[in-house]
Amino acid sequence: MKKLLIALSLALAASGAYAKDETAATPQQSKMADCNKEAKAKDMKGDARKDFMKSCLSNKPAAEPKKDMTAQQSKMGDCNKEAKAKDMKGDARKAFMKGCLSNKPTDTKAATPAVPATPAKPADKK
Repeated sequence: MKKLLIALSLALAASGAYAKDETAATPQQSKMADCNKEAKAKDMKGDARKDFMKSCLSNKPAAEPKKDMTAQQSKMGDCNKEAKAKDMKGDARKAFMKGCLSNKPTDTKAATPAVPATPAKPADKK
C-alpha cells in the first residue's frame, strides 16, 4: 500500500510539472517577454525601464491582414445587405436569398403564402 501511494504521488507530481511545460504562452505573456528582452538589450533600469515597459505593453499588437473573401462570401454579404434593406423575413427572405445567391431573379410574392379570397355572396333573386 505504501509503495502504491508513493508511486501515485510521484506520477501526479510528474504530470503536474509536465502539464506546465505544455501550456502555451498567452499573447500578453509573449508580449511581456518581448518587451523584457528589448528592455534588457537596451540595458534599462529603474524608472526608465518602468516607463519603457508601460509604453511597450500598452502598444496595440499589429493588426492581422484581412483575408480576402471568396466570391461566394462576397455575394452572400451583398444579398444579406439587400434583404435587410428590404426588411425581408421568414420565407420571403429565404426565397430571395436562394434566388440572389443563384443569380436568378426572384419573385418574393411567390414565397409569401397566398391568402384565400373571400367567396362572393350569391346575388339575391327576387
